[in-house]
Amino acid sequence: MSSALEIFSDSSERLNYNLPDFPLYVRKGRLLHFDRYAAPSHWHSDLEFIMVLEGSMEYFVNGRTVCIEKGSGIFVNSERIHYGYSNNLNDCHFIVVVVHPILLGEHTQVGKVYLEEKFGPNTEDYILLNEHVQWQREALTLLNDIYEEMHQKANPLRLSSQVMSLCANIGDHIQQVPRNHVDDNSWDTVWKMTSFIHEHYEEKITLDDIAFAGNVCRSICCNLFNKYIEQTPNNYLIGYRIQKSCEMLKETNRSISEIAMACGFQSGSYFSYTFRKKMGYGPQDYRKQITIATPTTNY
Repeated sequence: MSSALEIFSDSSERLNYNLPDFPLYVRKGRLLHFDRYAAPSHWHSDLEFIMVLEGSMEYFVNGRTVCIEKGSGIFVNSERIHYGYSNNLNDCHFIVVVVHPILLGEHTQVGKVYLEEKFGPNTEDYILLNEHVQWQREALTLLNDIYEEMHQKANPLRLSSQVMSLCANIGDHIQQVPRNHVDDNSWDTVWKMTSFIHEHYEEKITLDDIAFAGNVCRSICCNLFNKYIEQTPNNYLIGYRIQKSCEMLKETNRSISEIAMACGFQSGSYFSYTFRKKMGYGPQDYRKQITIATPTTNY
């Protein structure tokens, strides 16, 4: 079982890093384990890498969508809203590597300057990684090496070296991008509202509550969700609750009723109805399937 290092959390999502006191998340995942084959939208200060092993997926990053095919991947910059999904409800098997900036020297002055220059708000939101471009192929190879190291020997020194090399490779090629101040403010509002949902999904949440978290009215709240996340606030909230329930079904022995209440549903029956409507089968069936399936990731 992985260890949750909430001390490192600066995000809309709490990450369960693989090793204690070593903020590196390395997993394999499949889209079929998510509501309608779409991972929940989220953001974090960590740098994220995806490599597709089988199938393909669409990937949303800060309002833009790209397609990632088998053998290819993507780098997602710090504090960008993102998620992977399949419009055609086709499965996709992938590796995800998530690197907290503290592993890149964030606690040092020279490290802070480098991270701000290379992975700050004025650089590219993402970079597609193609095996036909040499430096990108090297990045994809490192992703596979990091996965193998983490799940075989888990030598922290070797992992640190591999992560440093991977991120330095990206830093050598990432480009500066001029920003729109209005868009930056809008993204900041969206981050505040999604963070509120992620922190309070166990509680009763209204549209007014979500809008208040972003210091906007209900109408602007809905417009921002539709523009930047392509969902209504309510659908986003329900989808996030369903995803958290999936994690509990996989990782705990809690009853359906207990999980329902822990995820903000009014009753076990309403939770089961909503879960079946979203996932295509009930919570108990999901629990049975997930116990024999490949371990999944939140991303």
